[in-house]
Amino acid sequence: MRSIKAERKTRGPVRATRAAPARGKRDLPKVQPGSVRGRERESRLKGMIKRPIVMLCTAVTALVLLGALLASGVVGRTVHGIGNGINTIVADAGFGISEIHITGNRRTPYNSVLEALAMKPGESIFKADLWSAQGRLRHLDWIASAEVHRRYPDAIFVSLVEKRPFALWQLPANAKGETPIAVVERSGAPITTRDIEKFRRLPKLVGAGAAANAADLVDAVQGHRAVAARIAAYSYQSQRRWNLLLDDGVTVQLPETGWQKQLDTLEHLIIDNGILERDIVEIDLRSATHLFFILKSGEKKDVERGKET
Repeated sequence: MRSIKAERKTRGPVRATRAAPARGKRDLPKVQPGSVRGRERESRLKGMIKRPIVMLCTAVTALVLLGALLASGVVGRTVHGIGNGINTIVADAGFGISEIHITGNRRTPYNSVLEALAMKPGESIFKADLWSAQGRLRHLDWIASAEVHRRYPDAIFVSLVEKRPFALWQLPANAKGETPIAVVERSGAPITTRDIEKFRRLPKLVGAGAAANAADLVDAVQGHRAVAARIAAYSYQSQRRWNLLLDDGVTVQLPETGWQKQLDTLEHLIIDNGILERDIVEIDLRSATHLFFILKSGEKKDVERGKET
């Protein structure tokens, strides 16, 4: 006899039985566009897109504000105020400048050196800008070189080397027609055009290019006492040769080359022949065979070399 099992009646809707998922990799359930999860994911994506834009806007706003602060000077004044406060503390601790020692300024006024240094008593010694100070000192007329050093805790030492005046040079006429006179170095470099009267005993140079080419001639003339005693100025002609202007109005023309020997001839004419005691206004020493003279009357004379009397 077969036994028959009766089916059990269910009390409610029949539940669908789920098949057990297969072991291994699980597939994520698909999200329908209109589902809650879909809306959450869309919100996150929109947030991720908006976040960089918000950050960029924030950065731009911060830069604009910073630029406005810089333009207004608020940041600069704040930093400057902090720096001044620190310098005051350092100075009060014994590192404030209380001594400035200057050596080598024979012709440069003391006040001019202090002004170029731009260092104030009581200022922090650490704040002193030595390189800038040296640069400003070198721009002063007479300063050839300058060194500035700190000596802790409170002293500044300044060592100067001044330029050496060599001659007075009458510069070529400027746009106003003026011919200023400058004190120049041996190299011909101008030093200053101020207080020229203090250097009236220096050799006088005239003509374009005279300052840069006069050193050898001036030295040679100093070796001829009779010529040096009568010289008034050195005139550079066409930037290639020299005329000597003597104090009694006599002009001596020197050749472009070999002028050293002609200085010996001129010395002989002055000492042995008394040439400057005669009515002569010009002596031409450019010829290798003859000496040429122009008298005050305008008459011209020439004498063979070796036969001058």
